[in-house]
Amino acid sequence: MRKNTAIESIQKIEGNFPATSLGAPLYVIVSLDVEEEGLFSGRYPAAGCGVRNVALLPRLAPFTRKLGFPLTLFCTYTVFDNADARRVLAFMRDACGAEIAAHLHHWSTPPLRSAGAETKIPERTHCLRDSLLRRRLDNLLTAGRRFQGAPLTSFRMGRWDLKSTLRPLLGEFGITLDSSVCPLRAFRDGADHFLAPADPYWVDDAGRDLLESPVTQITPAPWLARLWHQHVRQPALLDSFHCWGAVSANPVWHSEGIMRLAARLHVLRGGRVLHLFWHSSEMLPGASPNVPDQAASRALFKKIRSFLRWLKENFTVCAVTAAQLRGAAASLNFPGRPPDSGDW
Repeated sequence: MRKNTAIESIQKIEGNFPATSLGAPLYVIVSLDVEEEGLFSGRYPAAGCGVRNVALLPRLAPFTRKLGFPLTLFCTYTVFDNADARRVLAFMRDACGAEIAAHLHHWSTPPLRSAGAETKIPERTHCLRDSLLRRRLDNLLTAGRRFQGAPLTSFRMGRWDLKSTLRPLLGEFGITLDSSVCPLRAFRDGADHFLAPADPYWVDDAGRDLLESPVTQITPAPWLARLWHQHVRQPALLDSFHCWGAVSANPVWHSEGIMRLAARLHVLRGGRVLHLFWHSSEMLPGASPNVPDQAASRALFKKIRSFLRWLKENFTVCAVTAAQLRGAAASLNFPGRPPDSGDW
């Protein structure tokens, strides 16, 4: 888990918040990046990666059946291309009401170059030929449509690599909700999401076709984030802020106490949507440095279950999939995108 001594001390503040619902409904999205193993190895093979982790998804069924939280499963091409994985996805969809959504790992989505050519850090999307990026996105969504029997409408880009090169393609391919923005992150040679809002917003305020639903990551000290962004120019140093100055509802990144703090602060600041996520491969013992064994995998499951129960006890929760939030968005009066030069 992410070590964060400064934030752990701030966690003590959480006890001062009221223990009852803060009134207005809190929309909660629980999403997973459902993908091949190898994400945390530092290598990005174009082919040959396993998807054994997908078989563990049914362990999450009680989150929906007992607690009432439907899942949004952002799936890669590699997952759609595997028969065993497709059977698990069908169970999660048909028996548990999960939304099947799209997750683009462009380096492992055809058309592929030679397998050995894409085992290092892949190119950023804005460096790809437009025709290649378009074909890979098309192949991912075609595979998803073939499985689903209907177009996929929710999307998340791998490595949070959302820049202006990709966004126009989303509407063209029928995507109506994107979740590729992670606030307080700024990637070397990639996207700058540092000052992105933590709550949903319309990407195009005029058309209101594409809704952005960022994952919930905020800072206990907004003034510090703005100061850091104003004075730190080196991307790696700028991005380091999320290691010590951010709180989130991500169960792998943070302790349950910090997840609670993030939820409290987000709501107190007017946030209406809490969006938590993790990677499916983080459920497989040994597939992630944060989950090295079976005991850590069980602990992760218990933490998520405990946090979801806590949400229902402390807020008026309306648990939704990404597509369900998009369906209700017209009545929720989300704002348009604030003016800024960031990639969000």
